[in-house]
Amino acid sequence: MSVGEVVLYGRPGCHLCEEARELLGELLAERPGFALREVDIERDDELLRRYLERIPVIEVAGRVVSELVPDPTAISAALLNTSEQR
Repeated sequence: MSVGEVVLYGRPGCHLCEEARELLGELLAERPGFALREVDIERDDELLRRYLERIPVIEVAGRVVSELVPDPTAISAALLNTSEQR
């Protein structure tokens, strides 16, 4: 059963996006039920305009919880909060 979706908005070659992917991998391994979806902002002009200066942008259950520098505390809190709401 899926508890929620975590979305990582980024682009190829972004070292902060790679760090965010690794962090999310660690955090999600501790919290089963979440699905990670990665979105390449270069594939959509609107996403590119919206997120280029903010990536990596991380959403948990449809809400932006971290951008630019991944915040493990904010991400963990959002995962916990989403788990408890389900």
